[in-house]
Amino acid sequence: MRARRALLYVPGSDWTKIEKAAGLDVDSICLDLEDGVAATKKAEAREFVVRALNELDFGTREKLVRINSTDSGLESDDLKSVLSAKPEGIVMPKVTYSGQVRSVSQELAGGEIRLLLQIESALGVVNLKEIAASDQRVDALIFGAEDYASDVGAKRTTKADEVLYARSAVVTYAAAFGLPAIDMLWTDFKDTEGLIRLAQQGAQLGYSGMQIIHPDQIAPVQQAFTPSAEEIAAAKRIVESYEEQLKKGSGAFALDGKMVDMPIIKAAKRVLARASVEK
Repeated sequence: MRARRALLYVPGSDWTKIEKAAGLDVDSICLDLEDGVAATKKAEAREFVVRALNELDFGTREKLVRINSTDSGLESDDLKSVLSAKPEGIVMPKVTYSGQVRSVSQELAGGEIRLLLQIESALGVVNLKEIAASDQRVDALIFGAEDYASDVGAKRTTKADEVLYARSAVVTYAAAFGLPAIDMLWTDFKDTEGLIRLAQQGAQLGYSGMQIIHPDQIAPVQQAFTPSAEEIAAAKRIVESYEEQLKKGSGAFALDGKMVDMPIIKAAKRVLARASVEK
């Protein structure tokens, strides 16, 4: 499992930003052919993305490409252009049903390229079960709050209460199918306080990472989704105590005046697993 605490979108039509992104201390870089690129710049963006994947040193950063949606008529040209440059994963926007995923998977024609699916509509949320189980390439679910809110007619607020149902549904179905979930964007990149609040909320909901659009958002997001030293120490103590109790044939046990049972033990193990991946 790869750590995707911060997934940075970079417009595929902006070579300067692509070059800069390649040197940033971010977990995943997504070269965007969709919303970040004007309709008149799609062909140029494909050329830049292929050039970047072939020529730039991204180090250990995950290299992703977001194609245009399967309803746009542009996705096949996107895939034909970029597959030769071997991205590690393809981000599919506006996924509403499982057939879209299988169609793109077939176009990948072998190899180990993963699919990260953006859920951005009411229909996408309704079909989450089928979408999450649609193909063996599926590697993550991503929640797109802006498009979802527009689709259902919700009024966007900084507290994001209006998208809580869909946000929770995405992380729930991701967990049910053993997939990581990547949280919504914070579009005001100058508001670090709001970003931190949203990121911490996403981590509490169960998301493993968050989408970002600006380099200044990297560090706050990575910190929010990385277990602290205190959390790791507490998790280790729970797991070690559990293993000791297991040898004695005990089930639930008390630790520091609190009852510890299997859900708490599983949560502690998840913290340790995240800490291990992110080293």
